[in-house]
Amino acid sequence: MTGAPIRFDRVGGVAWLTLDRPEQRNAIGPEVADALHDLANRCADDPAVRCVVLTGNGRFFSVGGDVDLFSQAGDDAEPVVLDLARRFHAGIHRFATMEKPLVTAINGPAAGAGFSLSIAGDIAIAAASAHFTAAYSAIGLTPDGGASWWLPRLVGLRRAQEIILTNRRIDAQEAAAIGLVTRVVPDDTLMDAAGTVARSLAAGPTRAIGRCRALLLASGERDIATQLDAEGQWIASSAGGAEGREGIAAFLEKRLPNFTGS
Repeated sequence: MTGAPIRFDRVGGVAWLTLDRPEQRNAIGPEVADALHDLANRCADDPAVRCVVLTGNGRFFSVGGDVDLFSQAGDDAEPVVLDLARRFHAGIHRFATMEKPLVTAINGPAAGAGFSLSIAGDIAIAAASAHFTAAYSAIGLTPDGGASWWLPRLVGLRRAQEIILTNRRIDAQEAAAIGLVTRVVPDDTLMDAAGTVARSLAAGPTRAIGRCRALLLASGERDIATQLDAEGQWIASSAGGAEGREGIAAFLEKRLPNFTGS
């Protein structure tokens, strides 16, 4: 995909998606939003892809929405930004609801829509030099990309209010301490760390992992009875499926399970 705004590489069961507009600090415009959605669909639908890693090329993960585009739209800013948000959100939603796990490897600063994208991973690994800024209200805007949905769930409402309303910069160490990211690693080991996690997830039970993702995603909207019912249905279905049978057999036989063949 030479020249594409997002580079796609597949190594074994891991798809690597790299935001590839370093000269624009990986700003998100229509081409990036469309590519993100297309690649999310590609990864979700391809059985050879068992885990997805999303990262950025260059010094930045992403500075967020293409503010130059907003300015150039002039009096048409409202429909232009709405169109971009809807295209961007289509990819965000696909990543959130696909069966495959998403790892974000946050290689540098993440702001605005880039901030939203960075925290969307099931596992979010930040380079030590990365930092995070909501940035929206600093230029008179409101969140997109799911920031207002993810943040209260990750860090609690009180911290989410401060992050969104004050736009203060959060360094990588604080981000890990408050649960904004999973962990921090030295810059030069980021890709190795992300690859290790991704390969482990890719070797796991993809269907069961997908159901775990769906249960967690729905947990904040359901009462306990509904959630328990869903858990009961899915653990039973999983136990009767190929992955469950392989996992149980491997446990009893004291061997490592082979989920990729199930």
